[in-house]
Amino acid sequence: MLPDDLDLQRNDVRPEDLPQELAVLPVSDAVIYPHMMVPLVISDPKLVRLAEDVLAGSKTFGAFTQRALGDDGDLDDDLDGVYRVGTAVVVHKSLRFPDGSMRLLGKGVSRVEVETVSGREPYLRARVRPRPDKPGTDRRLQALVRNVRTAFVKIVEHSENLPDELKDVVMACEDAGRIADIVCANVDLRLQDKQALLETFDVRTRLQKLIKLLGHELQVVKLGEKLQGEIREEMDREQREYYLRQQMKAIRKELGDGDDRNNEVDDLREKIDSGSLTEGARETALKELERLARMSPASAEYTVSKNYIDWILELPWKVATPDHHNLRRAAQILDEDHYDLQPVKDRILEFLAVKKLKNEMQGPILCLAGPPGVGKTSLGRSIARSLGRKFVRISLGGMRDEAEVRGHRRTYVGALPGRIIQGLKTAGSNNPVFMLDEIDKLGTDFRGDPASALLEVLDPAQNDTFSDHYLSVPFDLSKVLFIATCNVLESIPYVLRDRLEIIDIAGYTSREKLEIARRYIVQRQLKAHGITPAHVAFTDAGILQIIGGYTREAGVRELERCIGAVCRRVAKNVAGGRKTRKSVRKDNVTVFLGQPEFTHQEALARAEIGVATGMAWTQAGGEILFVEAVKMPGRGGLKLTGSLGLIMRESAEAALSFLRARGPQEGVAPDFFDMHDFHVHVPAGATPKDGPSAGVAITTALASLVYGVAVRSDLSMTGEVTLTGKVLAVGGVKQKVLAAFRAGIREVVMPSKNMKDLEQIPPEVLAKMRFWPVDSVDEVLQHALVRKPRLTAGSARLQRAQKRRATERRAAARS
Repeated sequence: MLPDDLDLQRNDVRPEDLPQELAVLPVSDAVIYPHMMVPLVISDPKLVRLAEDVLAGSKTFGAFTQRALGDDGDLDDDLDGVYRVGTAVVVHKSLRFPDGSMRLLGKGVSRVEVETVSGREPYLRARVRPRPDKPGTDRRLQALVRNVRTAFVKIVEHSENLPDELKDVVMACEDAGRIADIVCANVDLRLQDKQALLETFDVRTRLQKLIKLLGHELQVVKLGEKLQGEIREEMDREQREYYLRQQMKAIRKELGDGDDRNNEVDDLREKIDSGSLTEGARETALKELERLARMSPASAEYTVSKNYIDWILELPWKVATPDHHNLRRAAQILDEDHYDLQPVKDRILEFLAVKKLKNEMQGPILCLAGPPGVGKTSLGRSIARSLGRKFVRISLGGMRDEAEVRGHRRTYVGALPGRIIQGLKTAGSNNPVFMLDEIDKLGTDFRGDPASALLEVLDPAQNDTFSDHYLSVPFDLSKVLFIATCNVLESIPYVLRDRLEIIDIAGYTSREKLEIARRYIVQRQLKAHGITPAHVAFTDAGILQIIGGYTREAGVRELERCIGAVCRRVAKNVAGGRKTRKSVRKDNVTVFLGQPEFTHQEALARAEIGVATGMAWTQAGGEILFVEAVKMPGRGGLKLTGSLGLIMRESAEAALSFLRARGPQEGVAPDFFDMHDFHVHVPAGATPKDGPSAGVAITTALASLVYGVAVRSDLSMTGEVTLTGKVLAVGGVKQKVLAAFRAGIREVVMPSKNMKDLEQIPPEVLAKMRFWPVDSVDEVLQHALVRKPRLTAGSARLQRAQKRRATERRAAARS
């Protein structure tokens, strides 16, 4: 809308000359002010009739703004759609279009207020009352006018939509009310605010309201100008870069570099812009891309830089696979793939339960510790399948270079990221199940300590910002479920072991191996060798014979090899045309596998002096072992044989020292130990043995010699003995008890603190065995010896020994 100062046709109409009745023309989304020229387009048939009648008569109508939805008012029912206060408009020009619509050019004359409705058909008519401005000339009004002018001029200067001529119009106008209307008509205010100013008849009040609205509008205009400036500056910068790139393309073309390289840089830039990268990775990639764009393809650095960008683009920075939170399905998958291993299954189901209740959870660092062949690695695959995640496995056995974990710096030729980042790239997600196999076999040399490099990887408190030396950009590893495996915990550094949640996986019993063979191994080997159950059948007795006679292991790896050997023999017969179904039984296993390689030791047939039955725990499972001790004339020496380790040797020395100290209290002659040498031997000398758990058996064997009382053959024992005769707890109770049970022993002496470990033993074994908890050597001897020792210091046997010893000494002195 333009003020009439800019209009070429002047046709002033005074408010007192207006008709008392005017046709009501609703105006949408606009407020018409007095003295403003306004174009109107009319297409409604009723309103076209209104325009025709107005042109034929006084050429004056009332323009009233339509109410917005939700406004309330107290108007008559006939005018509830428009505001009560509007503007009388005089038509200056009209134009009719072929479609029947009309275009009017009118000029506002004066504010009018509806009094009553005078007609409804064919269009609405109302009696109106003119509401001219109330004049004023005081200084306060002049100050308000000056403020309005100043604010409006600033708005025009900061706005791109308002012409500069408006400043001259406002500055030249002397009528305060007219100035307010000009400003209201040209400033972008809300429709409700514009209508409120139209309904304000007092000029001073109108100016006061307008000043407040202009202050807010000025802030909005300034902010818009600032944003426009930033956008313009950004566009200028992009245009400048585009212009420079075009120049660089032309220069490279003249140099013969070609367009392939430019296309390559453009493709990389497009991948960076559209890729799912973190903010830090994106900035680093763009910075490296700028360096790449300035390099020549013949440069050696060009390939290094491009490979670096490719690694950043190919990593799954924000790509994650959704977890399956169905606990029942996860439990079913774990049971399908593995028999028993309940502690591990429970821990995985607990992780899933917490993840389901709380979506954000850092992945735990699990460590499956157990002997070879118990299914640690395959269990990791089952965990990944139950979670619905990708599976990545790296073998740490023999790794000695720290860069294998943290990567090489890009300054080196052939540098690559570490195995962790490489595994994530292979998985294609940032939350896989990551298996670190054989973590106990890490090495250390001049190239660094990989175990120390794993500290950051396996620490949930800091692996969310893991930094690979090659990337130099933090990568979030907190969503990765790390699973480590090891055979021996002692070889893992303490600081690394402290970050792991240890889950022990003991060896399987013969009954458990039988179930694993029936459920998994037999079907897998039949399928692997192209035969079916119609060609061969494995009986339970036959599988148990293979387990006992051909394998000596805690796991089932050798058992699977033996069953595979049987399947190969059957496959050979089937391929040769023999269709007879074979049955693997206990009595014909030798036909398929030859003579048994192992025999489990059995309990002694009778009690003997100096022979005690101990129990051992090896990586192949539990075994019983016989500790043999003999005495001979000598000078109190101790000899140990049987490939005994340092700890086992110290246990024997501690046992002998304890018996010597207790000798006088038990009635042993004072010089008994000075007159005899003792020899302790543990059979199967080719097999190394170590550990403190044989201390009880060694002490019992030596005590049997000293007291001359036999040791029970139907009883085995385990426990560590201190120098003061106390019995301490040991490990591997389950494997040791099962070994004693296989050997036919039904009574076991064990430390009282190990009684809690009996919960791990199968119920069918517990029901047939008896356990004696002990805390001291005295209690051990009470159960282990066939009778209570009866010795006196003056026995004839000891006196004869003392005389013989004295005679030998005198003869030696004379010679």
